Amino acid sequence: MPENNARTPEPPRDGAPGADADGMSANTISGGRTSDGVIAEDVIANRGDSDDVAVGSPSAPLSGRRSAAPTTEPAAPSQLFVWLKEVATVVVIAVVLSFLIKTFLFRAFYIPSESMVSTLDVNDRIFVNLLVPEPFSLSRGDVVVFRDTKGWLSTVPDEAKGPFTWVQDGLTFVGLLPDNSEQHLVKRVIGLPGDEVICCDDGGKLTINGSPLDETYVNGAEVPQIRAFDVVVPEGKVWVMGDNRNHSADSRSHMESNGGFVDLVDVEGKAAVIAWPLNRITVLDNYPAVFRNVPAGG
Repeated sequence: MPENNARTPEPPRDGAPGADADGMSANTISGGRTSDGVIAEDVIANRGDSDDVAVGSPSAPLSGRRSAAPTTEPAAPSQLFVWLKEVATVVVIAVVLSFLIKTFLFRAFYIPSESMVSTLDVNDRIFVNLLVPEPFSLSRGDVVVFRDTKGWLSTVPDEAKGPFTWVQDGLTFVGLLPDNSEQHLVKRVIGLPGDEVICCDDGGKLTINGSPLDETYVNGAEVPQIRAFDVVVPEGKVWVMGDNRNHSADSRSHMESNGGFVDLVDVEGKAAVIAWPLNRITVLDNYPAVFRNVPAGG
C-alpha cells in the first residue's frame, strides 16, 4: 500500500516569511500590500505587553498621551464696574486739577451786590487770577477781590443750613463752585503805594498825583456824588473804589479804619473774566488809557 506522504510542517525558520521575531505569525507586507491582499497602513503586533501603539506614531504609547485640560480664564469684570472705575478716575482727576488751579492759578467768585455795576452785575460769576499781586504786580484800574479783614461788611452772613452744606463747602473749596460767601469784597484799584488821590478838582474829576481822570468805567446811569478826600497811599496798601460810585461802600466809607486802605496781603487776586451768565462772558479791562498820563507817585 502506498505510504501516506503527509508530513508535519516544519516551523518557519528565523527570518523566513510568515513569522516575526517572536515566532508569532504576521501577514507579510510587500509593496504596501499584505500577502492576503489587504492594503496595510500600519502593522499592530501584540507582543505580550499591555501598551498600545498609536496609529501613525508607533513609538508613543497611548497611556502616555493625555488630553490637555481646559484652561479656566478669570472672569472679565462687568461693564458696569469698568464704567464706574472710569467715572471715578475722571472725577478724581477733575477734583485734583480744580484744587491745583484754585490754589495756584484761578478761583471763582460770586458777585452778590451792585457796588461794581455796570462792570459787574449782581449774580455774575468771575474768575480771579491768583498770580496778582504776587508774583505779578497790580496796576491802577485792576478789579480786585480782597478779604474783609477790616470789618467793612456791616453784617456777618448767616451760616447756610441744610443737609448738603458740607457738599457745597467742599466743591467751593476745590474750586468747582464759586465762593458766594460775603467774606470777600470786589473793587477797582485807584491808588497804588505812594499815589496821592484827591477828590475832586474844579471839574469834579478824581485826580492822581495831580493828573485828572476821565473815568469811563464809572456807572453812567447816575451822576457820582462828591465826597471830598485827600489821601496818600502808604506802602503795602492800595486805595479802592467801586464803579457804581453812589452805591459802593469803598475806601471813602472806611477812612476811620486803617485810613480806608486795603492791605496788599489781603488781596486774593485780580478779576480776569466774567464766566457766567453766558451772555456776559467777557475779559475784564483795567482801562490803561484812563491812567496813561498819571505820573509815578512819591
